[in-house]
Amino acid sequence: MKAIWNEEVIAESNDTIVIEGNHYFPHDSIKKEYFTQTDTHTTCPWKGVASYYNIQVNGSENPDAAWFYPETKEMAKGIKNYVAFWRGVKVEE
Repeated sequence: MKAIWNEEVIAESNDTIVIEGNHYFPHDSIKKEYFTQTDTHTTCPWKGVASYYNIQVNGSENPDAAWFYPETKEMAKGIKNYVAFWRGVKVEE
């Protein structure tokens, strides 16, 4: 699977995990030069507290467009530190 934003592949992996319709990419599959961690956090009742990244590609920024769970609740331990996308990031084969 590939995550694409602003015509650039920002993550690529054959080992994504799909939960609630979102592909979660292993943390080491993202191209870290495009990601900056933010102070944004949200809470999912069964996954835990999510942290967010801004994505910056070709001079444009997509705020809080990627999220991950640095620590998870027991039911979500399989996606600890996996990264998912929204806000216009395309995920495709």
